[in-house]
Amino acid sequence: MNLPKNISEKLISKVSLLKRRGLRRNLFSATVFITLLLLLVVVFLPTLWGLSTSFKYEDDVFETITSFFPKRWTLTNYSEVFSNPYTPILRWFFNSVKIVVTYVFLYLLITSLASFGFTRLRFKGRETLFWICLSSMMVPGVINMIPNYAIIYRLNLIDNMFAMVLPGLSGVFGVFLLRQFMTGIPREYDEAAKIDGAGKFRIYFHIILPMCVPALVTLAIFSFQGNWNDYIWPLMVTNQPETRTLTAGMSTFIERYAHQYGKLMAGAMASAIPVLLVFLVGQKYFIRGISIGGIKG
Repeated sequence: MNLPKNISEKLISKVSLLKRRGLRRNLFSATVFITLLLLLVVVFLPTLWGLSTSFKYEDDVFETITSFFPKRWTLTNYSEVFSNPYTPILRWFFNSVKIVVTYVFLYLLITSLASFGFTRLRFKGRETLFWICLSSMMVPGVINMIPNYAIIYRLNLIDNMFAMVLPGLSGVFGVFLLRQFMTGIPREYDEAAKIDGAGKFRIYFHIILPMCVPALVTLAIFSFQGNWNDYIWPLMVTNQPETRTLTAGMSTFIERYAHQYGKLMAGAMASAIPVLLVFLVGQKYFIRGISIGGIKG
């Protein structure tokens, strides 16, 4: 069947337009993919080098780029680092686990209770108080180090795990994130629970908290990472090497293994792996909590 000339020309022009749009879309997708791939290489290359170096003999560390991966694999660096009494890495690890678990639990409890109050309780000056708390995020944390140290010293908490837990519990970011999330939860749930005779605490514990699991997991990952990777503060409030955390103990690594890069990388990998594992396990909730918490409220 022959089509009129004007219709066939329109069809040809439309097909060519769709082809150009598809070509531009494919070109844009390829550009984005290549850019993200390059960023991935830039970000993970130092980590891969550190992991590779931790399995190398010291003589093989500074060979050419062609020997990026070890020619001779060894676990000597890890065995010496874990067995050296001057670098009690296992004790530091358990100190870090004990401190970070206590901190994350208390931080989630305090911030969730505060967020519940800001979203579910009605009292005079509620919004003003929230914005006053939020404005404290503009103050750099380093400014509070000296006052916090003075308080910890007067409380006789030097070389105590609570010296590395209590100051961080005043962080307002968690209140902001959970408040944004709780604002999107309909109040009809509260009203239905009140009809069944539920009080404020029961509504908080049995209704609001289960709905906030994505945001709570996100906040747990953030708080875990921040407390686990904290270096300066644990170093300030600990005098005895056996009371230090794993990251603060890296200062001893640097002093003892100043030019032994294989052992330094073994200690660094032991410190970084727990954070990576926590993120990989909770990344589904992490992404969901960030996306939902960012658009609600």
